[in-house]
Amino acid sequence: MKTTDRQILHIALPSIVSNITVPLLGLIDVTIVGHLGAASYIGAIAVGGMLFNMIYWLFGFLRMGTGGLTAQAYGRHDLQESTRILLRSLSISLLLALALLILQFPICSLAFTFIDTSEEVQKLATLYFHICIWGAPATLGLYGFNGWYIGMQNSRFPMFIAIIQNIVNIAASLFFVFSLGMKVEGVALGTLVAQYAGLGMACLLWLVYYRPLRKYLHQKGLFDRTEMKRFFQVNRDIFFRTLCLIAVTVFFTSTGAAYGDVVLAVNALLMQLFTLFSYFMDGFAYAGEALTGKYIGARNHKALTQTVKHLFKWGISLSLLFTLLYGLGGKGFLGLLTDDASVIAASEEYIYWVLAIPLAGFSAFLLDGVCIGSTATRLMLIAMLVASASFFLLYYGLHHTLGNHALWMAFIVYLALRGIVQGIILYRKQLTGLHPLS
Repeated sequence: MKTTDRQILHIALPSIVSNITVPLLGLIDVTIVGHLGAASYIGAIAVGGMLFNMIYWLFGFLRMGTGGLTAQAYGRHDLQESTRILLRSLSISLLLALALLILQFPICSLAFTFIDTSEEVQKLATLYFHICIWGAPATLGLYGFNGWYIGMQNSRFPMFIAIIQNIVNIAASLFFVFSLGMKVEGVALGTLVAQYAGLGMACLLWLVYYRPLRKYLHQKGLFDRTEMKRFFQVNRDIFFRTLCLIAVTVFFTSTGAAYGDVVLAVNALLMQLFTLFSYFMDGFAYAGEALTGKYIGARNHKALTQTVKHLFKWGISLSLLFTLLYGLGGKGFLGLLTDDASVIAASEEYIYWVLAIPLAGFSAFLLDGVCIGSTATRLMLIAMLVASASFFLLYYGLHHTLGNHALWMAFIVYLALRGIVQGIILYRKQLTGLHPLS
């Protein structure tokens, strides 16, 4: 195996494992309350989990922006600046977490004006929310740490942290619920303990394995105006890109609900196939992010070009593999997720859209990683704006005649356009003699 491929897999494989463990935190919580004897407990955890997913999704720029900037500093062998980037990210994470804690009551009240639930579910979900919100400093801090570790070409530490979080979450939640007799509040406390266990693990790993960087902890220039401006510009673009992504995702779900419960269920199950594919492609996107930033920082354009070529070889190969797997076993996979005959029968009308996802979407994931590593975040935002606008225009232009098929067609086009627009802009910059990622 070539050196470039080994470097890509060295970062991608642990990242894929980390991605797969992410939904386990929510799954564990649902499984535990599912044995408490009331559906309202499951509903409360589902609603509470959704709220936090939406909130924390908005702050994903803390991981992505930190990763790209750190990778470039790593490529320049500027350990002092890489340490500054971590400290800036953690400082901003703490301030944002503090804002969430201060605003937790209006945020919760506003959320339930849009979420239609029973009074009991709302009461329990509110309790869950007001306990778990105290994990905001840990969660946002981990975004900074994970981005920094990936930028330092180390995706193993985020994997270790994710595994520790899941182990602690299982143990703590079981203890609080079944040993102390708590219910929803026990699950919330278990999640809270797991979040801080993850942050503690991240700090411990840094202190032990990055000991030489301690000398940079007390340094001037931490909040240098130029560097802070760059940090916020990068993260601003990612933030608005994420808002577009959330708008498309929420619209897809809510619009599918308008076609009835069966179609809503079909869409939700088929999106699990997209999510599974995304876990793998995100792993290679993280590799692209880390290696792109490193080679840009080192001004090694030959290695950068070689890395991007190899990333696309992996992307195309995985896309063909997933297309084959979904074509042969997609229906069987849905059968594992549900035994509802009406949902399985209805899925046959739409499952072929899933076959288009891998080849339509792989370049969007990979080029997102390349753009993050190069801090070309404005390019990402432009591509997302074009793709999102096309999504809504295409759906509203066709939904009267195609119904739910229009929703899936718009989603596939949206995925494809994200990669196409980014690729066109990068190619044009090459033609003009400018290195696209410098």
